[in-house]
Amino acid sequence: MQLFDISLPVRSGMVVYAGDSEVRLERSQTIAGGDSYNLSRLEFSVHTGTHIDAPLHFIEGAAGVEGVPLDLLIGPAHVVDATAISADIDAATLQRLAIPSGVSRLLFKTPNSQLWEREEFSPDFFGIREDAARALVSLGVRLVGVDYLSVAPMADPAPTHRVLLEAGVVILEGLDLRAVDPGPYQLICLPLLIEGSDGAPARALLLR
Repeated sequence: MQLFDISLPVRSGMVVYAGDSEVRLERSQTIAGGDSYNLSRLEFSVHTGTHIDAPLHFIEGAAGVEGVPLDLLIGPAHVVDATAISADIDAATLQRLAIPSGVSRLLFKTPNSQLWEREEFSPDFFGIREDAARALVSLGVRLVGVDYLSVAPMADPAPTHRVLLEAGVVILEGLDLRAVDPGPYQLICLPLLIEGSDGAPARALLLR
């Protein structure tokens, strides 16, 4: 069995989405400073690094993280080879990708994976457009994962998010798929149980 950790390490100074809170990780108690133990304090957005979006993120009054079914986050998944795209994924592009029928969890590996090499946020990432999101819902997809910090194009993020979240599709963002080949896997993704939150950091693993 091969195990791939596709989560981003949370650290001070890591790349965050434009306008989001910077990550602050600091020691509030230190053995070196005379305390009897080390104790750290962490301040960051719930949409930092690898995370899920809850329906509440774009739908007022919808369910928070506690309402996301865990069974959607664990099970067979397919890493889609979208590394040759040169623009946002629309419905026409989606049809050209090798997406097997009957798979309910799709993780898109795109040129975005290389953006993790940069030290600053890259607004030129590729997203999934609204018409492609509707096509994914029609295919019965229940989880969509992407290899950058938003599933949607930066210029118009709301439509894609709303289409997916209103259909009960789990959005998994901030995946590191650089070391993962396209193909079938088992996904294990466990977000923090933060009651009433519009998102939650997650540890995501692929097994093959």
